[in-house]
Amino acid sequence: MNNSEVQKGESHIIVEIIQYIPNAVLSKTIIKKTTGNITASSFDAGEELAEKTSPFDNYIQIIDGSAEIIINEKIHKLNLGQGIVIPAHTKHCINANVQFKMISTIIKSGYED
Repeated sequence: MNNSEVQKGESHIIVEIIQYIPNAVLSKTIIKKTTGNITASSFDAGEELAEKTSPFDNYIQIIDGSAEIIINEKIHKLNLGQGIVIPAHTKHCINANVQFKMISTIIKSGYED
């Protein structure tokens, strides 16, 4: 079994598949395919993902705590259960003012439409 991915065909509690690590951002792959991937991440308070641009849409859903998602310099505060699509080719960053966990879903196909 590949320990970096969640066991297929087995149920799990999504918020429990990844833990908080002090002063760190931790990620665990749920599914990784050439057409896209789903990742769970935990952010300790004070951590961030630096500004970047992705060629693909990225759906973020908060599964614990709350986060600050900045898209093209506009701040979005997301709480537990909320989600947002970060559009392809936009500058964005993620800040953890408090610790939080999220699911990130990136779809790499369908852009030819």
